[in-house]
Amino acid sequence: MDLRLEDSQHGQASVVAVAGELDALSAPQLDAHLTGLLTDQPSYVVIDLTEVEFLDSTGLGVLIKALTHLREHGAEMALVATSPRVLKVLSITGMDQVMTVADSVPAAIPGAE
Repeated sequence: MDLRLEDSQHGQASVVAVAGELDALSAPQLDAHLTGLLTDQPSYVVIDLTEVEFLDSTGLGVLIKALTHLREHGAEMALVATSPRVLKVLSITGMDQVMTVADSVPAAIPGAE
C-alpha cells in the first residue's frame, strides 16, 4: 500500500497525517517529507498515525530522527495513534515514555482541548 501524507496547521502546531503502512519501503518518503517540513523550524509538530496500519523499526527510526532534530532546535513533537498494533510498537519501544502519544490531534497539542 502507498503511503499518503497530508499537512495541515492546527493552531501553532504543524500536523502531518500519515496513512498506509510505515515500513522499510515507505519510511524514506516520510523522512524526506519531514526533512522538508523541519526546514521551516516549526515549534510543535504532530504526526497523526491514526490511519497507519503497520509500523516497523524503519518507520520508528524516522520518527526518532524527527524528534531528535526538533528537540535540538528547541521544538517538540507528539504522536496521535489509535491502532492497537501501532500503540503496542510505541509501548514496547518506550516511545510513549519520551513523547506525548494521544488519541486525537487536539489532545496531542498542549492547551488545544
